[in-house]
Amino acid sequence: MVPPQALIRPAVPADLKAVAEINAHYVTNTVITFEETPPTVDDWHRKLADLTARGLPFLVADVSGEVAGYAHAGPWRPKPAYRNTVEDTIYLSPEHTGRGLGGGLLAELVTRSIEAGMRRMIAVIADAGDDRSIALHRRFGFTEAGRLTEVGYKHGRWIDTTLMQRALAVV
Repeated sequence: MVPPQALIRPAVPADLKAVAEINAHYVTNTVITFEETPPTVDDWHRKLADLTARGLPFLVADVSGEVAGYAHAGPWRPKPAYRNTVEDTIYLSPEHTGRGLGGGLLAELVTRSIEAGMRRMIAVIADAGDDRSIALHRRFGFTEAGRLTEVGYKHGRWIDTTLMQRALAVV
């Protein structure tokens, strides 16, 4: 359940500085993203433009005018045959975790991905020793599709990933 003061809405360019700051926290301090250098605000502008051009959702959780988190559905792989499969990305500012915003973002991301004609959504979840992301995805109908061991190396350790998937539309 999304807190009543939260609004899940499409991202706009004015949101991207906050998106970059949220992402930079996770890039710099955690292993839940395999990025090692935080993308710049300009990088985020390009990401928003690309996803918008593809008709894919890029959302923010707006809490009292502050961007408290973001989510987007991007191409799963670059090869054309994967065009109806997306990978989800969800990040919350550290001050806004545990308040239902992740569920609100994922629910809206699934809905808008279905509206965009997507068939499958994939989650690639780094094993950071915290199963909250796996639990969140399970609540939204994702099932485990496999585990890739020691595929990332960051902050002096090898990291596994769990792959999860869910159907979006049946054609």
